This record gives sequence, structure tokens and C-alpha cells, in this order.
Amino acid sequence: MKDDLVEAKLKNIQSNKERLKIIIVLAIPAVIENFFQTILGFVDTYFVSKLGLAEVSAVGVTNAVLAIYFALFMAIGVAANVRIANFLGAKQPEKARHISQQSIVLAIFFGLITGLATLLFAEPLLKLMGIESSVLEAGSLYFRIVGIPSIFMSLMFVISAILRGAGDTKTPMKVSIIINIVNAALDYVLIFGFLFIPELGIAGAALATVFSRVVGSAALLYYLNQSKVLAFRKDYWKLDKVHLKELTTLGSPAAGERLVMRAGQIVYFGFVVALGTNAFAAHQIAGNIEVFSYMVGYGFATAATILVGQQIGAGNLDEARRYAKLTTLLTLASMTALGAMLFFLGEWAGSFFTKDQEVIGNIGTALKISGVFQPFLAVLMVLTGAFQGANNTKFPMYLTAFGMWAVRTVLVYVWAIALGWGLAGVWIAIGADIAFRAIVLVIQFKRGKWMALEKAPEAESECHPQTTKETMSACVNNY
Repeated sequence: MKDDLVEAKLKNIQSNKERLKIIIVLAIPAVIENFFQTILGFVDTYFVSKLGLAEVSAVGVTNAVLAIYFALFMAIGVAANVRIANFLGAKQPEKARHISQQSIVLAIFFGLITGLATLLFAEPLLKLMGIESSVLEAGSLYFRIVGIPSIFMSLMFVISAILRGAGDTKTPMKVSIIINIVNAALDYVLIFGFLFIPELGIAGAALATVFSRVVGSAALLYYLNQSKVLAFRKDYWKLDKVHLKELTTLGSPAAGERLVMRAGQIVYFGFVVALGTNAFAAHQIAGNIEVFSYMVGYGFATAATILVGQQIGAGNLDEARRYAKLTTLLTLASMTALGAMLFFLGEWAGSFFTKDQEVIGNIGTALKISGVFQPFLAVLMVLTGAFQGANNTKFPMYLTAFGMWAVRTVLVYVWAIALGWGLAGVWIAIGADIAFRAIVLVIQFKRGKWMALEKAPEAESECHPQTTKETMSACVNNY
């Protein structure tokens, strides 16, 4: 894969067939990784659903709050991913290595901060959702166990992003497979008990998740340190104001985008909770089924960010645009097919989680609506990745803020609560927001208003004097 990427960057002229091959080589491992990440959530929900709908709601509400943490961790990852791709594209491997270690330092800092916030404010944060007392008790237990060791979530997000920025989408895929096997085995053992191990219920599900993240973090750190280009250097752990500023400048809008989205999500989740425990459980289960369609979108969005970032770093602006366009078209075709599957097989998939016919019916309705909007979701996800690869994280933030608060949250209230459309109103409002933002991104892309360009960095004239023989070779070969 690495040789293919180097060869692709050295070519002055490529056919669309060659570009598509590069896109697929990068995207498929990311799709597989997201598939197994999705499986992890699917398995958790499946096992927890055997405990009861209150437990399903507890995990769902907790994950909605944890998504705020994810927003911070993903923002660091986005910044690291983009800058590493830029530096490698500009033949600056030492800067890529330096900023990767600085991003890990940031990941550790924010992981500790969010862990402390969970320790001190678990129940108040969940109470903001307006959940019932039975759900609050289970949710608080789950939240504390999963949220206090947030540092492992943070490390997994950021190190995976670092590797992807360097064009390595295979390693995060391998680690994802490993942690899913660990999580699934521990879910069964710890939730229901086995031999001398007692039945721990929802606490067992939380412990399984934490342990799998510990394993994943250790594996990713090991793989990263084996990299020829990004292997750790002791002096690069020292705080560096220049690189920290780069990461925060680029990452802050990405964090803002996700925080705005999660804050709006908490508000409209409150509207869903108001529809009743059964409706919220159906919403949660439908979301866990729908997320399978996201695996393709995230995989190709990853490819778009890497390829656009590398081409921007190398100063090949036309090539960056070609990759963004081709990746979008490829994702559009793939997710339209997945949308059809959601439309026709939604209720059947929902029946695996519950036997309650009302809940199954609501799941089917939600997934039919989701299926209709999948083409818009494909465009939204990939173009967002392309904008980020082009160092433009601000516009997606502004657009998300407007879409979440002026479109989604308002329409969820109007259609689901005021007009009494129930869960169908929630999912139509979500779809309307997705369609709106996708259309705006397309317009900006066509107008050429999607890149945030600085002066292209000059290639390093020589490698750092402490560079290893392997890294020196990588410097010469631009990877």
C-alpha cells in the first residue's frame, strides 16, 4: 500500500482508474475498521438488550454524553491527521513525527480532564437528559466505569488518526478486529457470568468496553513506535508551542463542530426521551443498526482526508479536487445501495433486539426514513473529510452549528412533539438537516470555496541529524 501511495504522488498524470484504485486501497481497511467498530456497538447493544429496555436506554443516554468527549478526542485526531498528511506530502517527515507525538501529549491531557469530569459530575451530566430514575441509576454506573478511564478512548482516537494521516489504514483495522474479539468475549462472560465469574449486568458491559480499549491503546502505541517514519523520539515529548498551536488552531473548529452537534443532540435526545422509554429504546436500536451504513462513509471520508491533505501539502490543488470528487461519487453509489437495505430490512433487523412489536415497528419506520436520506449522508461525510483535508475546518463547524440548531433541533420539536409525529418526526428532521448540509457543501465545493490554503511548505533540505537510517531512507523517498 505504501509503495502504491508513493508512486501515486510521484506521477504527474494519472487516469481516473488509477485514482480510484488509490482511493479504494486506502478506504477499504478504514471501512473494515469501521465495520468492526460498529460490530462492537452492535454486540454491546445486543447483550445489554437481554437485560431490558431500561438498560438499553441507559447505555444510549450515556453514549450521548460520552459523544462530547469523543468530539474533543476526534478534533485532536483530525488536526493530527491533516497536518501529518500535509507534512508528508510536502516531504517533511520529521515535522510529521514531531506533531504526531505532540498530538499524543494533547490526547493524554484531555483524556485525564474528561476522566476527572466523569468522576465528579457523572449524575448531573446524565440528569441533563431528563431520564427516568431507573435509567439514571444504571446509566450512572455505566458512565462512571466507562468514562473515568477516558484516557484510553482518547489515545485510541488520536493514534488511529495519526496512522491514517501517514497513509496506514491497515493497522487501525487490525487493532479494531482485536478489540472486538476481546470485547465480545468479555461482554458474554462479564454480563451474564461464567464459571466462577459472577453476573455483573450492565457493569460487566462497561468493564468489557474499558478493557478492550486498554488493549487497543497498547496495541496502537506499539504499532506506531514500529513505524519507520513516526517512531517515537524522546526529545519530541517535550511540549512544543509551535506544533501545539498548529493542532489547536486546526483542531478547535473541528472540536467546535462536534461539540455543537453533540450539544444539539443532547437537546433533541431530551425530546426523544419525552416520547417514552419504548420510543427512546427504538431510537437507540435503530441508530445502532443504521450505523452500519456509516462504516462506508467514514472509510471513504478517511481516504478523502488523507489524499486531499497529501496533495494540498504537495501543492497539487487540481489533483486534490479530483480525489475529493471521485471519492464522493464512489461513496454516493455505495451508500445508496446500503440505504435500500435499511429501507427494506429495518424491521427484520430490529427483531433481533426486542420482541416488542411496537418497538419493532418504530425501528422499521426510523430505518425507512434513514434509507431515503443515505445518498445525502454520503455526500455530507465525504465532503466534510475533503474540506478538513484542505485545512478548512471552520466552514463545516459553522454549517453544523446552523444545521443542528436551526434545522434539526427545531424540526425535531415541531414534528415529533408539537405535531405529534413521534419517532418518525425525529428521523425526518435528522434527514432534513443532513440533506441541507450536504447541498451547501456541494455548492461550496463547486464554487471552489473549500480550501483554506497557506503558503506551501518547502521540503526539508536534509533530515534531522538524529534520524535513524530507516527514517533517512523514508525522507529521501517521501514516505
